[in-house]
Amino acid sequence: MHTYLTRLRWDGSTAGGVRSYSRDHAVTAPPALAALDLSADPGFRGDAGRLNPEQLVVAAASSCQMLSFLGAAARAGVDVRGYEDEATSALDLSGPAPRLGAVRIAATVRVATGTDPDAVLALAEQAHRECYVANSLSVPVEVSTAVVTV
Repeated sequence: MHTYLTRLRWDGSTAGGVRSYSRDHAVTAPPALAALDLSADPGFRGDAGRLNPEQLVVAAASSCQMLSFLGAAARAGVDVRGYEDEATSALDLSGPAPRLGAVRIAATVRVATGTDPDAVLALAEQAHRECYVANSLSVPVEVSTAVVTV
């Protein structure tokens, strides 16, 4: 079993009311050394220069898809030369419980000349089925993949 630990720290005061306190905070995830300096979305009085939790959810889905794909491709002997994506989601405040909508990942995979594009697309679908983060989210994660040979 793999377990994950994070530590969050916020220092400040809410004594001035909802409009006054800092939304800035830091998260660490030992044994990683890097800390993430986070805030709220700017629409909720956060610092636009810092990542926010909603961005982290989208980034986690994106990263997991890529890592799952690279693993599947390596096991299948497919020579992947590069991977890029753009992942998006939108906060829906209209329902009874605010939530992120579907996470949409548009990936571009660069592979060696002579690689079967259909095989690459099949590996992308396999990776999506195996992605831990996508399988853990209650919102859909939709992946589209373009294949480019180099």
